[in-house]
Amino acid sequence: MKYLMLIYGNEDVWGALPDGDLATLIGQVDAFNEALRASGELVDVQGLVSQARSVRMSGDTPVVTDGPYLEAKEYVGSYFVVDVDSEQRALEIARSYPGLRLGAGIGGGIEIWPLMARDGDER
Repeated sequence: MKYLMLIYGNEDVWGALPDGDLATLIGQVDAFNEALRASGELVDVQGLVSQARSVRMSGDTPVVTDGPYLEAKEYVGSYFVVDVDSEQRALEIARSYPGLRLGAGIGGGIEIWPLMARDGDER
């Protein structure tokens, strides 16, 4: 089954990290991604540009606004998709994500979403 892992963070907090801490974190995340790639479990991983847009209906018209679309201190900054044998393995991977441990208040958290198969079934 494939799972989408949404990584939340706060751009102000991440931008305030000392260069050494940021470089350490980037190295740890790169190693994390490479281990998942080597195991065959990593499907995709991407950072997101902090220029989100939201499209919602206003009456009969789709309206585009700047995002992130919710008023929040944390928002999705990147994501990765894994293809694993069980939800337990997906949770194990999420718990081991290096960005969660850098320091109090720095790692925002990860949401784990099972992805639907093309036929609409959850797998």
